[in-house]
Amino acid sequence: MKPLLIVKTGTALPGVRARRGDYERWILDGLALESVPFEVVSVYEGDALPDPTQLAGVILTGSAAMVTDREEWSERTATWLPGAVFSEIPILGICYGHQLLAHAFGGEVGRNPRGREMGTVEIDFSAARQDPLLGGVGERAQFQATHVESVLALPPRAVCLAGNAADPHHAFRLGTAKARVWGIQFHPEFDQDVIRGYIETRREVLGEEGLDADEMISAARETPAGPRLLKRFGELVAGERSTRARPSVSARIPRSGIKKNV
Repeated sequence: MKPLLIVKTGTALPGVRARRGDYERWILDGLALESVPFEVVSVYEGDALPDPTQLAGVILTGSAAMVTDREEWSERTATWLPGAVFSEIPILGICYGHQLLAHAFGGEVGRNPRGREMGTVEIDFSAARQDPLLGGVGERAQFQATHVESVLALPPRAVCLAGNAADPHHAFRLGTAKARVWGIQFHPEFDQDVIRGYIETRREVLGEEGLDADEMISAARETPAGPRLLKRFGELVAGERSTRARPSVSARIPRSGIKKNV
């Protein structure tokens, strides 16, 4: 059976990771997949990416890195992404992964002119009513977020699905309504404890930016829409049973051993 690939673009903050584990653990818990194996590639550590035609789906994680730094591993992943999209598998980019998808397909990523967005935030999903992934979120929902860069301009033919005053491009889908490639700026895998840990760790820089860490920690709430979204994506991956022959892109993409069942 083809596996779900988690592309790690970085790790959670050290203090949070020591207590709670890392991105892939939280994501897998939310996906609640029992019938689909998974594999993990840490591209930020130099791991090679596999032939996407051999995958059931892809999730790109968040990172403390910046897409605008154009790191070698990040640009290599951006070059690999069109082949994955061409393979017609479900793909979800989270935070850094959201921005990397936009960059890979001609969008613009840069420092958010509205400043840092961090904490439990409310997002408008009214444009996503008919979307196969986000359609069940509701008109408005709360999620955890932490970012200083954003998608400033969507890729050509991308559809904006969600936004708020701090970031008008919180979610997008590539292509038509039938496409199964999404970018989301927020973190559906974060819970209240995790975001509070992030805020506490960033306390000093938040103060320098005129933000009140204590107020942000107090305002943090559980966000049940996050696990529901991940579970829905897991359902899309589990339903991936296409047997159509697809042109192989393995000649252009290096193969290597992949970390399994982390």
